[in-house]
Amino acid sequence: MTDVINPATGEVFTTVPSLDLAATDAAIETAQRAFPAWRAVAPGDRARLLRRFAAVVDQHLEELAELEVRNAGHTIGNARWEAGNVRDVLDYYAGAPERLSGRQIPVAGGLDVTFHEPLGVVGIIVPWNFPMPIAGWGFAPALAAGNTVVLKPAELTPLTAIRLGELALAAELPEGVFTIVPGKGSVVGQRFVTHPAVRKVCFTGSTEVGKSIMAGAADQVKRVTLELGGKSANIVFADADLERAAASAPGSVFDNAGQDCCARSRLLVQESVYDKFLALLEPAVRAFRVTDPAQADAEMGPLISAAHKKTVTSYVEGSDVAFRGSAPESGGWWFPPTVLLAHSTEDRHWREEVFGPVLSVLPFKDEEDAVRLANDTEYGLSGSLWTRDLGRALRVSRAVETGALSVNSHSSVRYWTPFGGMKQSGLGRELGPDALLSFTDVKNVFLAMGD
Repeated sequence: MTDVINPATGEVFTTVPSLDLAATDAAIETAQRAFPAWRAVAPGDRARLLRRFAAVVDQHLEELAELEVRNAGHTIGNARWEAGNVRDVLDYYAGAPERLSGRQIPVAGGLDVTFHEPLGVVGIIVPWNFPMPIAGWGFAPALAAGNTVVLKPAELTPLTAIRLGELALAAELPEGVFTIVPGKGSVVGQRFVTHPAVRKVCFTGSTEVGKSIMAGAADQVKRVTLELGGKSANIVFADADLERAAASAPGSVFDNAGQDCCARSRLLVQESVYDKFLALLEPAVRAFRVTDPAQADAEMGPLISAAHKKTVTSYVEGSDVAFRGSAPESGGWWFPPTVLLAHSTEDRHWREEVFGPVLSVLPFKDEEDAVRLANDTEYGLSGSLWTRDLGRALRVSRAVETGALSVNSHSSVRYWTPFGGMKQSGLGRELGPDALLSFTDVKNVFLAMGD
């Protein structure tokens, strides 16, 4: 059994099973047995089951949100959005089974058609920072395409995944089609990689672990979707709406206590407005509300664990602190929003993914310098840029090496548009129309006309 701890209090409030290798194999084999019948379900009937699953989730939104507040320390506002996102992603992909169309390709001597065939069992490994939505981004398109799913939640945050598994059964998805497998990554997650019945692994987490999963999957030529680390840039040009950019910057990096691979944790400000922008940023940071995540006005909750707080603290110690916000000092793993001044691109807090509420700031000279600094990282997941110049917005958007970028905003994820990283931030795309086909193989069939 594994203890589940409320990060806002540091107290254990429940336990969950931690499955061993034999139990993991049994879950995978159950999913393998369920696959032929699930892929044979008529597209319209599979769509209805997914819509019913979405409706059941909708009926339990508040329960799921409150569970995530306790388990992950998310603010209640964020947690409600996250539960709603699971519902919306299910509804979106419920439209897919009847639209999973192949092609008819002109050929001589017959008819050539293609089919999108499901892969089989899909293993999904979910991180602790966004347990609900990231689970849905994997299982909804996988199920819609006709695959069965085994899902491993993070050891720290298993509760909403376990509940979603129960709600799937309540929605009358067949036994074995969607199975939650709690346990250690070294046991359950690794078995997803090595078990021959698992034909694809979706992993969200660190780049280091993602590389090991990719290497392991190569042994069976197993497909992977990887959403990994990030060190995204927020680029502010002198001609931008500085007040708006400064007001929105804290949310872009401190949301979910900075435990977000899309966090704009590198702030690049054009040197001619650098001092002015910092003066605008300081009150916005100090006003950022860090409090009990169950309170309606909370903007940020605690870090996930004592160990993670120690890691985040190590980036601030000895660094040049510009200013900080406030946070509770006891009762959990709290950390105040913190802004650091970078004096070199080699500063550890500038170069490494902190995964906490820490913003690193550096000035730049011109457009060319901004692009150079933004791209000077092994990561390429998200980012933002602020300018009133449309031409510059287009040039910089194309030049910055990142999978998702926002102009004059900080939006990265919409369930109907693709999401994923470049460089060492990942492989493949989740969400939108792009994700669905990654859960299928294209089969080409030629039918000869005969004499």
